[in-house]
Amino acid sequence: MRAMVVERPGQPLAAREWPVPEPGSDDILLRVLACGVCRTDLHVADGDLPHPGHPVVPGHEIVGEVIRCGASVSRFRPGDLAGVAWLGFACGACRYCASGRENLCRSARYTGWQRDGGYAEYAAADARFAFPLPRGIDPAHVAPLLCAGLIGYRAWRMAGEAHRLGVYGFGAAGHIVAQVARFSGQQVYAFTRPGDDAAQRFARSLGSAWAGSSDELPPEPLDAAILFAPVGALIPAALRAVAPGGTVVCAGIHMSDIPSFPYALLWEERSVRSVANLTRADGDAFLALAPRIPVRCEVTPFPLEAANDALDRLRSGRIEGAAVLLPPLCTPHS
Repeated sequence: MRAMVVERPGQPLAAREWPVPEPGSDDILLRVLACGVCRTDLHVADGDLPHPGHPVVPGHEIVGEVIRCGASVSRFRPGDLAGVAWLGFACGACRYCASGRENLCRSARYTGWQRDGGYAEYAAADARFAFPLPRGIDPAHVAPLLCAGLIGYRAWRMAGEAHRLGVYGFGAAGHIVAQVARFSGQQVYAFTRPGDDAAQRFARSLGSAWAGSSDELPPEPLDAAILFAPVGALIPAALRAVAPGGTVVCAGIHMSDIPSFPYALLWEERSVRSVANLTRADGDAFLALAPRIPVRCEVTPFPLEAANDALDRLRSGRIEGAAVLLPPLCTPHS
């Protein structure tokens, strides 16, 4: 099969002929229909996350058709549609898993980082961590929900009942969270790169009450803010923007260093917290909610072998909404 592979961090992905994965007892083999391009893929490719020590196929927003099922799989049958997200495995037995926090499991394995992901024609996934998807969906428009949507949803819940919600970084996750927040009756204040008028217009088109630059203060103090941009300097900026008692949620898996800032910005019971990964419960809840809103993903499609172009455009902020890779149609594997 064709695959785009991280061979060495900091270098472009390599187009390779790659073995079709052999599903284990708990696995399903998927023909990849679409795979979203996430900022975490950039962190894997650029070496911001530790390289696994061997070439790896990135991609963890996978929509695929089930081709084969392992001997222990009962949730899926060949022909079903499945979604695969970042959390690819958790042990189920540690204190984190036992307390509903499998996102913190020390034995967790992650799709597109520690196990091959969806920048390929086929992918294998643990069926226990895959999500059944209904027939009739558009794979390209559903793929971003599987990380940008799920992590965004977890971050949105951690922000609490904020009437005025700031969103720093209005990309794939930001434009999904804005729709969830508006559906819930919240006002959205969108912060973009300085001078990015197109992103600000995009935010307003989705009902944001205000859109401006990340170096500006909003017209009114925020109750909470979510940071999707991986820029540590935005944490003190967001603390300046939130009212007393407000929360700043950092939603990325990697961020540049946080500069020092005066305690006065944190005082008055402001708080900063991070989001780590996701749980299957997050997936079940969000994938049930998204059609009710309904969430509409703005998508820019790329052929599989243009993955480097998609990553470059994401890196430079030249993607409105989400980028999605579409593998060529391939013959089902027997």
